[in-house]
Amino acid sequence: MPSPPPQKIRFRLAIPADAYAAYYRGAIKAVSVTACDGRRIQFPVNLIHKFLGHDGIHGTFEILFDENQKCLGIARID
Repeated sequence: MPSPPPQKIRFRLAIPADAYAAYYRGAIKAVSVTACDGRRIQFPVNLIHKFLGHDGIHGTFEILFDENQKCLGIARID
C-alpha cells in the first residue's frame, strides 16, 4: 500500500539578522510561527539555518511532514 503524500504547511518568516543571533547561538531552540492557514506550528531552529542571509531570514516557506508528523524538510517557495 503506497504511503499518503506528505502534508505541506506554508508560512512566512521575517527574522532580522540581529534577532536571529539568539537562535543561532542556541539560546532559542525552536521556531514557533502561525501558518498561512492559521495553524500554529513549531519546529527546530536548525531546519532554517541554511536560509540565513546577511539580512536574516525572510520569505515564504513550506514545511513537509509525513503521516507520522515527522518533518521531511523545509523549502523556500518565493
